[in-house]
Amino acid sequence: MVAAIQLPCRAKARSPFDLAPGEFGPRAASQVLHFLFTHPWRLPGVRSLMSQPSTPTPRTRLVREADRAVYDREAAYRILDEGFLCHVGFVADGQPFVIPTSYGRRDDSLYVHGSAASRMLRQLKEGVPVCVTVTLLEGLVLARSIFNHSMNYRSVVILGKATLVDDPEEKLEALRLLSEHILPGRWADSRQPNERELKATSVLRLPIEEFSAKVRLGPPIDDEEDYSFPTWAGVVPLEMIAGAPINDPRLDPGLEVPAYAKRYTRKR
Repeated sequence: MVAAIQLPCRAKARSPFDLAPGEFGPRAASQVLHFLFTHPWRLPGVRSLMSQPSTPTPRTRLVREADRAVYDREAAYRILDEGFLCHVGFVADGQPFVIPTSYGRRDDSLYVHGSAASRMLRQLKEGVPVCVTVTLLEGLVLARSIFNHSMNYRSVVILGKATLVDDPEEKLEALRLLSEHILPGRWADSRQPNERELKATSVLRLPIEEFSAKVRLGPPIDDEEDYSFPTWAGVVPLEMIAGAPINDPRLDPGLEVPAYAKRYTRKR
């Protein structure tokens, strides 16, 4: 799940999360290079477009490529709200596991979906430490040297203890939240879960308290002596594109594809 790369080409500093579509060109290079080392909202005299900056903990403070770190809560939430697939890391009986699953967010809580019979849910319902990651891949960065090849991405890491949602009303609301996060409008258009299905499904709640985001946007950064090397360099944008909906073979011929399926997008 990725979105097309969008690069700034105006002189005015803006948040990299609010770029206009198609802003990419030769004039972008100097500003984007500057962004990679100093975020616009850290520049003197530039007012931040984000809110609620978070103080990183020793576990979430970026050490490698610290210039790409983002500790702003709203910026992290924008990444979380655009994605819908996370990876949950935990340790069970001394063995590390990383499980992909869907999620949804409400305020400062992340709700993670799973089967009641899964290893992850059996372990995490006890409140064991977890690491949840979400990554949006936005481009392949082709430099002149192999060493300086990279990727453009936005990612979030959340650390904490996930707990099982036991309250029936909160659980049902969390499942609705998960559904609406992935495909807005589908919950109300579908049969609601019955008691058997609710028992077979579990939801975990993870408070978004200890987190960090990491962002890389822009063209390649080569060593100065490599800029004369005769090979193409630049960015190959990557984008998740929804295809045309395909009818179920047993669909009632009188039912049309809903608008939310026809115009599905993850862009926010």
